[in-house]
Amino acid sequence: MSGSSPTESSPDGVDLRLPLLEPDSAASTKKVEKLSIDDMLQKYCGEFGRWQLRHFVLTSMAWALEAFHTMVVIFADHEPAWRCSVGSADGCSAGVQSVCQLEPGSWEWVGGAGSSTVAEFGLICGQKYKIGLVQALFFAGCMIGAGVFGHLSDSRLGRKGSLLVVCILNAIFGFITAISPNYWTYAVLRILTGFSTGGVGLCAFVLATEPVGPTKRGVAGMSTFYFFSGGIAILSGIAYIFRTWRALYIASSIPSVLFLIIVLPFVSESPRWFLIRGKMGRAMKTMCEIAKMNGKNLPAGVILALDLETNESKTEQESKEAVTGSLLDVLRSPLTRIRLFLAIAISFLCSIVYYGLSLNVVNLGTNLYLNVFLNAVAEMPAFLITAVLLDRFGRKPLSIGTQWFSGAFCIVGALLNGYGIWKTVRMVCGILGIFGMAGTYNLLFIYTIELFPTVIRNAALGCATQAAQMGAILAPFIVVFGGGIPFLVFGVSGIVGGILAFYLPETLHRPLYDTMAGMKEGERI
Repeated sequence: MSGSSPTESSPDGVDLRLPLLEPDSAASTKKVEKLSIDDMLQKYCGEFGRWQLRHFVLTSMAWALEAFHTMVVIFADHEPAWRCSVGSADGCSAGVQSVCQLEPGSWEWVGGAGSSTVAEFGLICGQKYKIGLVQALFFAGCMIGAGVFGHLSDSRLGRKGSLLVVCILNAIFGFITAISPNYWTYAVLRILTGFSTGGVGLCAFVLATEPVGPTKRGVAGMSTFYFFSGGIAILSGIAYIFRTWRALYIASSIPSVLFLIIVLPFVSESPRWFLIRGKMGRAMKTMCEIAKMNGKNLPAGVILALDLETNESKTEQESKEAVTGSLLDVLRSPLTRIRLFLAIAISFLCSIVYYGLSLNVVNLGTNLYLNVFLNAVAEMPAFLITAVLLDRFGRKPLSIGTQWFSGAFCIVGALLNGYGIWKTVRMVCGILGIFGMAGTYNLLFIYTIELFPTVIRNAALGCATQAAQMGAILAPFIVVFGGGIPFLVFGVSGIVGGILAFYLPETLHRPLYDTMAGMKEGERI
């Protein structure tokens, strides 16, 4: 057609088609619209449509896996009931409070030695401290893993790659734990399981929330914890079916394999990670997929750009240099340094209260399986209330309020004695304390990721998670004191945490920055 026809011209040599070509020529040199990911989601792709819903649900299933590997010790390491052996009436009395007061061989475990690690490895009397030691070692492994995989997910492996690795490790270590020949092998394997588990929720949370638009991110982020509580509730049913600790470890590790095979292949890498790593084509491909599934149209002349580039007049580039960051960058900047310190301190204090109160609540003396199930369900109203109020009141007021709510009831519980009706009142104070701190724990994740730019977000969140694991390690030792002392410590921790939150900035409706420079520029406005 036009490409093969001769050029038409007037007698004086002027191209008659020139006026027809000018509009096309002008269109070809039209300025490209460069948008940040948040702006593109809001303007063209949709903030939380079908794509984000599907991606969010699939990714957040990993939280249930973290619940399995973390809480399995409640059932595997519990001290089972005991009874007097047949024909040992002289050396055994049912009225004795502890087996430590009985003659060896005069009693036996109900359900046999394989019912728990306590029964099989003899973790009673002078060896009872080893139960708490295993728990502490697991959380120590979580603390290390959170830092390692927080860095790897920001750099080489990405969010999805890191989630893949930790799920593989969880499955392997879980299965091997089931064949532990002795206590110390069991303890080492729990450290390794903790190392991989520390990266599960961290990577899943960031991967699930980064493709969500800024006005929907708060509620979406806080909804991830339903999967964790749901995982605990499901675990109680699994433990009820598999009554031996070895079978339980196998049963609780199988879901990790299923997640790797059935779920993870359908999860997409974060477009934010693609963007900061200089993979512009793959980032744009993901944004186009989001727009298509959400029933939106992403114009051809729109491209992604990092924060500062949205105001520049460069033409579209096929690739960009990777933008990287580390914790050293966080510490060098006064803006992010104080935020990191506050996030670490608040996470540490909240973890002490949450895990400490959780240990007190499970000691109600009722059915263990029902207890764990009800505790998991009881946290869900706190998640719902904080999610509803998050975008109405903001992150900062809600963080302060929930911590003070929990701290106030803990202090009241410390002032009560543990006898008669006051014992019940103290128990109610503990439940209300957990209710408040569960809400805080929930919003802390979304608050923390909004405080830091993409290049160092997972590294900063990893530090906060490490601090939370330190609190989890310390909590059992506080509970050992008994009486009103644990309540007093938990109450003070909640009040202090609320005071520290006063010094954090509000992040409601603020953009999710990509780079350190972009955040500094944006916070100046």
